[in-house]
Amino acid sequence: MKKLITLLVSLFCAGNLIAGEYPDISVADLKKAIEEKKVVVIDVNGSNSYKAAHVPTAIDFQAAKADLKAKLPEDKKTLVVAYCGGPKCNAYTRAAKAAQELGYTNVKHLSAGISGWKAAGEKTKAAK
Repeated sequence: MKKLITLLVSLFCAGNLIAGEYPDISVADLKKAIEEKKVVVIDVNGSNSYKAAHVPTAIDFQAAKADLKAKLPEDKKTLVVAYCGGPKCNAYTRAAKAAQELGYTNVKHLSAGISGWKAAGEKTKAAK
């Protein structure tokens, strides 16, 4: 019995390490949160990529990182979602960590990234 419990605990811990430091949010759940105006979205793909196409309402992290605090709401419980290129990209952690360091407690990751957002048939916005 002890071996079984140890194995289960080990698998759980390994799964959490693979999942990453920040919980994932699905494209559908992010879309709903955007529609309900209950989320701040941060694009970490760089300003050129942001200008070409980004998730609607997203903030350009590269342009905003010097004063990210001013771009985020006062309520530290607000859902903050960071994303980058896709499932293999870890650049999102820069924005997620920055939000967390500013005291935000509900920080998530769109692991699908902009590529997954597009693949799901969701509309993007281009910066002017």
